[in-house]
Amino acid sequence: MAHDPWERYRNLLWHDDGLGMLLDVSRMRFDDSFLDRIDGPMQEAFASMAALESGAIANPDEDRMVGHYWLRAPELAPDPSIRGAVDDTTRRIRAFAGKVRAGTVRPAGADRFTRLLVIGIGGSALGPQFVAHALDRHTDAMEPSFVDNTDPGGIDAVLAGIDADLPRTLVVVISKSGGTKETRNGMFEVQAAFDGLALEFSRHAVAVTGEGSALHDYALERGFLDVFPMWDWVGGRTSETSAVGLLPAALQGVDIDALLDGAREMDVCTRVPVLRNNPAALLAAMWHHAGNGRGDKAMVVLPYKDRLLLFSRYLQQLVMESLGKEKDVKGDVVHQGLSVYGNKGSTDQHAFVQQLRDGRDDFFVTFIEVLADRAGSSIKVEEDATSGDYLLGFLLGTRAALQESGRESLTLTLPDVSPRSVGALIALYERAVGLYASLIGINAYHQPGVEAGKKAAGRVLETQRAVLDRLRGEPDRGWTVAEIADRIDADPETVFKVLEHMAANSDHGVGRETGSDPFSAVYRAGGGD
Repeated sequence: MAHDPWERYRNLLWHDDGLGMLLDVSRMRFDDSFLDRIDGPMQEAFASMAALESGAIANPDEDRMVGHYWLRAPELAPDPSIRGAVDDTTRRIRAFAGKVRAGTVRPAGADRFTRLLVIGIGGSALGPQFVAHALDRHTDAMEPSFVDNTDPGGIDAVLAGIDADLPRTLVVVISKSGGTKETRNGMFEVQAAFDGLALEFSRHAVAVTGEGSALHDYALERGFLDVFPMWDWVGGRTSETSAVGLLPAALQGVDIDALLDGAREMDVCTRVPVLRNNPAALLAAMWHHAGNGRGDKAMVVLPYKDRLLLFSRYLQQLVMESLGKEKDVKGDVVHQGLSVYGNKGSTDQHAFVQQLRDGRDDFFVTFIEVLADRAGSSIKVEEDATSGDYLLGFLLGTRAALQESGRESLTLTLPDVSPRSVGALIALYERAVGLYASLIGINAYHQPGVEAGKKAAGRVLETQRAVLDRLRGEPDRGWTVAEIADRIDADPETVFKVLEHMAANSDHGVGRETGSDPFSAVYRAGGGD
């Protein structure tokens, strides 16, 4: 490999003229033989990816295929029914969004929908939020809002932002299983807001969910405007090119065909079974090099474009949920993962770049450069320099400063922030995650830790119900935390936190219903209980 910096740059630069994208890994400090050494494992990863795309069971824990690549190339799906379902769903999305934007599908008391409210969490929210923030909307398209948590204050803030526009708001509820509590709670909260205005929620609601799920049945029973499918072979974190992402985008006037085209073109690039000519393989190789195949260093994502601010949040789920695993595919405990965080340039220079430059060397940086400053021309903020010129200067300056300190970075260059380039960006990282997972021998397509958290949350709610039953059953006893915990066979700290929360909120009306004061038990938690 060339030692001259310019020659090294040229030798380690991937580019595609059709997409107008470049990937420069020349500032990663690997030795001349690294790419040769990792090529063998990468060829195995290519073979695994080819099997996945052909319909092999890629998620053995759930006995499922993994087919998000078929969403933009349905002709590659192994089953004609899948191809037909993908084509039909995309067609239905275009038609429904067109009718909504034309006013053919409209609310009962207004001439058209003017606002969009998406209710989801994780992959059902992060992808749509990223795309909504990144891409321009048509001037007549609906303004989006998101409920992506079960925080009452957050839900109130979203509804307050919509306020008088609620009668003209279309609600898209997204949940594959239909049983995700955060999404279910958000739907019930929003439905209550419609009820408060004597508006029929179902005439404002659309569901994206799995066939036969609780949400699917709920939507059909109540006559939602429409229901779009989520298939078991598409994971939430790789669902942006499914109805999960395409429906909200189309309702905002985003060119979803261009987004799909960009993803499809990048898929073609990332199927090339030659490491140096495949950008996803290069990314996966660099992740492996930087973290010793163990995730020893975090990936700091710094897009020098405000519109890409949410990309690091999107990648946090895609990368960390996919790669953060206790066990490998053989069942051995490995505790794998790759931490992701980021901000945006040049804001990061006034935030954490000081530590990146002079502090712990526990990271590598992914710079994302966007060539086009804006749609039109820019003013000169000083002689021969625009604001965009300064943005480039800060990117190159920060990169150079990090290199001077021996800190590693790679740079991904996009021509613009458009549906096509965003689609390509999403597809690039989806493939990189899959290839890296193969290199380190883990299943990228399940999430046992997430499921464990959901089950633990369910146990807390069961404890709360038991606490309420105890307080209501003997309201005048003057319970202590330890007594309640003993009677219901529960962890005392969990009982304490449940009582503490109820004491701060009157939602359950324990005092009004029983005369019991949860505070009394809370404050007897120490010493006297």
